[in-house]
Amino acid sequence: MASDGVITHRNVDVNGVRLHVAEAGPAGAPVVLLLHGFPELWYTWRHQMPALAAAGYRAVAPDMRGYGDSDAPSGGPDQYTALHVVGDLVALVDSLGQKQVFVVAHDWGALIAWSLCLFRPDRVKALVALSVAFNPRNPAVKPVDAFRALYGDDYYVCRFQEPGAVEAEFRRLGTELVLRKFFAYRTPGPLFILKSGWGSPDEEVPLPSWITEEDIKYYTTEFDKSGFIGGLNYYRALNKTWDLTSPWTGAEIKVPTKFIVGDLDLTYNTADAQNFINKGGFKKFVPLLDDVVITKDVAHFINEEKPKEISAHIISFINKFN
Repeated sequence: MASDGVITHRNVDVNGVRLHVAEAGPAGAPVVLLLHGFPELWYTWRHQMPALAAAGYRAVAPDMRGYGDSDAPSGGPDQYTALHVVGDLVALVDSLGQKQVFVVAHDWGALIAWSLCLFRPDRVKALVALSVAFNPRNPAVKPVDAFRALYGDDYYVCRFQEPGAVEAEFRRLGTELVLRKFFAYRTPGPLFILKSGWGSPDEEVPLPSWITEEDIKYYTTEFDKSGFIGGLNYYRALNKTWDLTSPWTGAEIKVPTKFIVGDLDLTYNTADAQNFINKGGFKKFVPLLDDVVITKDVAHFINEEKPKEISAHIISFINKFN
């Protein structure tokens, strides 16, 4: 592992799976665990890793279970509950010889990070969550059922539920076009993938300014190898995770936290998210919430769209705990 910001790669066996892990920064430095979302990879942190290394931290970014060059358990969605994925992360932290780490997480990575903080707060010094706020378990309704009641069957989370259906649609469109459509999404509202089709394979979707042709080529090559099923299984395990986490109903997150979201992010413009985040509900369940930053004219992939700003936010926050 290089100490000069150069990113190195290795495989680590944890919790019955082999994770591909990217690292940067000096050995022995405080560890920052970076957790990506859908449809991404360790590569989403390519800007933050050298910045963290330069600030004296050891950045560790795995391809999460089911993604990229990490193993994809074949047992179906039941192998992708929050308990399974948090188990991977606890074992990864153990393998690094760490009792506690900082965690920075985006999208599905943030959902998993909230679960890590809920199940094992003793392993997390502080959390920077991007895009996805803590969503307390509602004992009255399963999450996918709630989304379906609110938005209908074409809401992307609901469309992802039927095994094979959206995979076939993604194959029809082609991996690169699917990725371009996700990365270019800037509508401040819910995402729908119609059963009648998510557009034409001949559609041209310009890349956002923050992602290069080289970047999209890397993502495309990796998802061509692995397919999307690993990432989709996280969505398909949502209700199973709900079933398994009833003991944590009403529990609070007892970890110092900073939350950052773009005002154009679909997650910030879904259901009652803005009221929950800004009017006290979020703070009630995350009492150690230190700061909420709403960035203007920024969409979902915030750490890639505004890399310098997000790196600065991360470093200034975690520096408080050293």
